Amino acid sequence: MDLEHKLSEYAHNTWSGWMKYLFSKCVMNEDGTATLPESLVSRWNRQLNTKYDDLPENEKLSDQVEARMILNIIEGKD
Repeated sequence: MDLEHKLSEYAHNTWSGWMKYLFSKCVMNEDGTATLPESLVSRWNRQLNTKYDDLPENEKLSDQVEARMILNIIEGKD
């Protein structure tokens, strides 16, 4: 499997995992829509408007884990 395929597979799996997590936090409405709790909307808005270097250390951890996983793929350690 070539590097592009491995990274594409990783990107899909990351997105898919995020969507499963996101929907697990939602209230599923009868009309098929989903509603997020205000606390998560506030947190994620704060995070997406914050540069990585300005995030608290504990919030950088998930980005660091993702970076290591990508490096492992590139370095053939997957």
